[in-house]
Amino acid sequence: MLDDRKLKILYAIINSYILSAEPIGSRTITKQYNLGVSSATIRNEMSDLEDLGYLNKPHSSAGRIPSDKAYRLYVDELLKLKRTEVNTKKKEDIKRILIKESREIDQLLQNSAKILSAVTSYTALAISPKMKSLKIKHIQLVPIENKQVLIVLISDTGVVKNTIFRLQEDVSEEQLNTLTNILNDKLRGLTMDQIDDRLSSEIIREIYDFKNIIDNVIPIINQSIEDIYSVEIYSDGITNILNFPEYKSIDKVKNFISFVEDKDLMVDLLSNNSITQDIELIIGSENVYEPIKDCSLITANYRLGDKVIGKIGIIGPTRMDYQKLIEDLYLFSINISEIIDMLIGKQYK
Repeated sequence: MLDDRKLKILYAIINSYILSAEPIGSRTITKQYNLGVSSATIRNEMSDLEDLGYLNKPHSSAGRIPSDKAYRLYVDELLKLKRTEVNTKKKEDIKRILIKESREIDQLLQNSAKILSAVTSYTALAISPKMKSLKIKHIQLVPIENKQVLIVLISDTGVVKNTIFRLQEDVSEEQLNTLTNILNDKLRGLTMDQIDDRLSSEIIREIYDFKNIIDNVIPIINQSIEDIYSVEIYSDGITNILNFPEYKSIDKVKNFISFVEDKDLMVDLLSNNSITQDIELIIGSENVYEPIKDCSLITANYRLGDKVIGKIGIIGPTRMDYQKLIEDLYLFSINISEIIDMLIGKQYK
């Protein structure tokens, strides 16, 4: 464990480097921070911190930059701080913007990524709710015209899947209502991965009289469920990476953008993070993916009630203002959770 003086010097170097993106020397720390010690003492302590792996000395520069180990120590201390106070005005300002154009969860997540990117100047990411553990809330079959039927599938998180299909023959609204009632009676409250057996056995036996309809409906329900299984990634501000001096290399920028635009990689990256911690950080070399070994990923859970259903996050160079970004992300996660509760309560309960 570092003693108090080394910690103060290390944190001063981290704060200075976050602002300047330039290697930090002992004279800079002496001028900017009143630590009560001489420049020579700070220089000696910096040398010790380098030996301990907390600082790196790039090339022939006289200054030093924080290592991933230093950021990890710094961030762990930040995460220990209790968030007893929330910036109420900032929270309500963000919430007001999010609510304005968010009538469904997918709109909410896309808007959240857009606004979070604008607020932080980093690349923002959000992953849609994981549906396999969620439940069917309602199924509705609605006649349209020309033998077309709209099937609406609603989950208990408010995710809606609408699909239009055509029948071989006319079916009355009364028949569709009867079938709707049977489907809801048998499927409501089931998790997505419990539905296949019901569809293929119990329901088919009970609704044999509707065979001419069900031959069309069952494949549509199955496909709708598969679509809901599909996790979506919402991102914004991908090109913000160009604004950071760490990403002057075109090849480095291309690798970063290609990585973030790869849906499968991003789903894996966000899904593998813990759901037990409200805020989680992966710093630099802790990342398993080579294109983001020089980046940090900060994620926050959003919830439905007390159940974690998804994540929102930011990704960018390790030289981040972690304290501000953690606070911003925490506000977004609270707002998203509150708005999801409102959307579901308003539309589907």
